Amino acid sequence: MSPSDPQQAGHAGDPYALAYPETRPFWEAAERGELLVKACRACGKAHWYPRVVCPLCGSGDTEWKPASGRGALYSYSVVERADPPYVLAYVRLEEGPVMISNLVDADPAAIRIGMPLRARFLAAPQGRRMPFFAPDTPGP
Repeated sequence: MSPSDPQQAGHAGDPYALAYPETRPFWEAAERGELLVKACRACGKAHWYPRVVCPLCGSGDTEWKPASGRGALYSYSVVERADPPYVLAYVRLEEGPVMISNLVDADPAAIRIGMPLRARFLAAPQGRRMPFFAPDTPGP
């Protein structure tokens, strides 16, 4: 098997990741703990969610670009009726687009719009690693 083989990259049994081969670079990077976003070569802007045609200018000249994994909380909702409860977060990435994900390792009472966040790659029930976001606290 090659390193990009989905069986080896943690995608075995994940119908979503396998059904959309154009997202394969994203899932391969996620397995390595790296965040990729789609960017348009024509207008120079990054967009989310990933697609082959730029939603900002209509160009088909898009590419995967490494993202910093840092952003700020744009909006959120605490889903209390779920078991267990979780925080659904809209994160404005440093690269510009707003990405929807879950906020982890955060006290719901301490969550604030604009708080700095950093991507963390955790395993989803389907087996793939996905970007979640946690408060980005300064180091010592």
